[in-house]
Amino acid sequence: MKTYEELIELALEARQMAYTPYSHFKVGAALMTKEGKVYKGCNIENASYTPTNCAERTAFFKAISEGEREFEALAIVGGFEDQEKLELCSPCGVCRQVIREFCDDDFKIILLTGQEDGKNQYEVYDLTEILPLSFGPTDMHIKPKSR
Repeated sequence: MKTYEELIELALEARQMAYTPYSHFKVGAALMTKEGKVYKGCNIENASYTPTNCAERTAFFKAISEGEREFEALAIVGGFEDQEKLELCSPCGVCRQVIREFCDDDFKIILLTGQEDGKNQYEVYDLTEILPLSFGPTDMHIKPKSR
């Protein structure tokens, strides 16, 4: 199992791979499964904007396409490419909904909140804190298949 600090470092690595020729806002994510495997993702922009994919969804889609269905935590870092120190970058609404589709209420979201003296500062949230009153598989009034 990775620590939250290690997940932040992996998200920072993923951020370096971001393709952001338009916004220049690079985001990296590191998604850890319940078994401790980590999938990294970065944001990938497109000139027509709609096909742009966020780092969080990239990490989830990579993991899901490899058969993963049980997740423990997600670290997210982001900021403009020329920023020396990064600050808070939380998931967009679409990413929050994707997280809700595959994660329990106690799933942890680790957000980099700053960097001081060479150390990463972060805060940890439960899914219900960043997506209160959510709509998910159990709201479909059908019995969800096990993940």
